[in-house]
Amino acid sequence: MFLQQTFVALGRALPAVIAPAILTDLRIDAAWVGVYFGLTAAASLVAQLGCGSFIVRHGALRMSQVSLVMLAVGTALAALGTPLALVLSAIVCGAGGAVSTPASSHLLSRVSSPRYLPLVFSIKQTAVPAGLLLAGAFGPLLTEWKDWRFTMLLSSAACVVFALMLQPLRATFDDDRVPTRAFRLSDFKATLISVVATPGLRALSFACLAFNGVQATMTTYFVVYLTTIGYTPVAAGFVFSVAVAVAVPGRIVWGWLGSSYVTPRMMMAGLALGLAGSAALLALCDAGWPTLLVGLIACVLSATALSWHGIVLAETARAAPEGMRGGITGGVLSFGQVGALSLPLAYSALLDLTGSYGAGFVVCGIPALLVGVQLLRRRTPAPIDPRANS
Repeated sequence: MFLQQTFVALGRALPAVIAPAILTDLRIDAAWVGVYFGLTAAASLVAQLGCGSFIVRHGALRMSQVSLVMLAVGTALAALGTPLALVLSAIVCGAGGAVSTPASSHLLSRVSSPRYLPLVFSIKQTAVPAGLLLAGAFGPLLTEWKDWRFTMLLSSAACVVFALMLQPLRATFDDDRVPTRAFRLSDFKATLISVVATPGLRALSFACLAFNGVQATMTTYFVVYLTTIGYTPVAAGFVFSVAVAVAVPGRIVWGWLGSSYVTPRMMMAGLALGLAGSAALLALCDAGWPTLLVGLIACVLSATALSWHGIVLAETARAAPEGMRGGITGGVLSFGQVGALSLPLAYSALLDLTGSYGAGFVVCGIPALLVGVQLLRRRTPAPIDPRANS
């Protein structure tokens, strides 16, 4: 599941990491990067609300393979470079990538100790910064060596190869599937109601919205932002990779602390406030700031905006009814996609109106600030522990 999500994260991040080359080649404005990832988030929102029935019917491992194949198709479409192909790429990559986390959560929650779910999920979710790190380290270099289309096609091929490598494991890990389960349009509504009607899940959903919105904004605009204050695309990609690398141990540490020493509510509050503060500091950076200082701020932002997943997903799995963890996880994450859709688009609109890259980071950090303050002021209802009924 770690490798599955690594390849998915790599494919989804590449368009942002090599955006300078794409924008130059296609002669389009930087604000359109936000539109691309807005479409990705919209497709993810729909896919995550409706993926539960498919996971139950076909199995978590099969849906992981489907996710990888869709990423392969989406990145290959982007390489065509036409407006229609880019729109289709955003939709296919968004829908395919959205299934990755619910599927892996469904599988791992069946085979993991409930006590250590935050740690297990955090280790699994380090795949996202690992994928971003690979994209930041190799994307600009491959693009400079060859071109951006070659880089996208190479990522597409990697997704297909790993999807095939998962096939021998299907009989073992999809033994809980229910072939008679059918998809119904009412599944979207049922999943949404299940999440909104449960206080603990509702609180997790709003936190997910704020966290994922800033994560999407950082992933989309960070490299482009650094190129506007004097960094070359390769140097900006290197800073991005270093910052993202911090999220790998960060996720594991937060998961370990959340499993043993700190309540999930306090962990999420601390991460939200740290995220809002570091986003505001990043907005102040300019060409005169030392690279070390810019990198330090980026590392703090990465350790918060890219490191919350294990805590939130573990608490979601604990609160979900037995057999519905994939669907409920998708429902909670769909709120995250609302953030991933709205905040990059808000950033894009502010960039178009003001010409300032910094203002967008400040505004996008406000929801996280509100979530952090709310979690500190009012106790979040405790999630339902599945062990209580066992």
